[in-house]
Amino acid sequence: MAGETTTTGTNRLRLRRPSERFQVELTPLIDVTFLLLTFFIYAMVLMDRIELVPLELKPLEAGATIDEEAPPPARTLSLDGAGSLFLDRDPIALADVVPELQSTLEADPDTVLYLAVSDEIGPSDRTPLLLELWNELRMADIPVRMVGRPTEAASNPNQP
Repeated sequence: MAGETTTTGTNRLRLRRPSERFQVELTPLIDVTFLLLTFFIYAMVLMDRIELVPLELKPLEAGATIDEEAPPPARTLSLDGAGSLFLDRDPIALADVVPELQSTLEADPDTVLYLAVSDEIGPSDRTPLLLELWNELRMADIPVRMVGRPTEAASNPNQP
């Protein structure tokens, strides 16, 4: 019989195992890689782009003299993380912002308006509210100066 050998009167059965080597199939790995690649490409294409707020940057002139007069009167309009508006730390509705500021500018045309947006993350997206506020202020010809927290590079000039 094939596969049997006899040694000293006992029958032994010899088992043969196939000598196939272990192989890593690369086709499924390549498929998964391309699937992830297409997912991230489509995610980037479908991602909403945030519109930037147009700012008018005025050039700085070297050698300008500093006036030692009192600074002009100022009002601060702030938007917190929850999307609430405040005018000089008092809550105000979006519809009341422009009339209030127009009455302030009529009383004193030198008044400066600072717009400060909190950098904390809130429960909702504040971008639509900020864009609507910006558009209303621009349509009413109310000049706005943006205020923000200084970056680390600006606050530490000694580091490159």
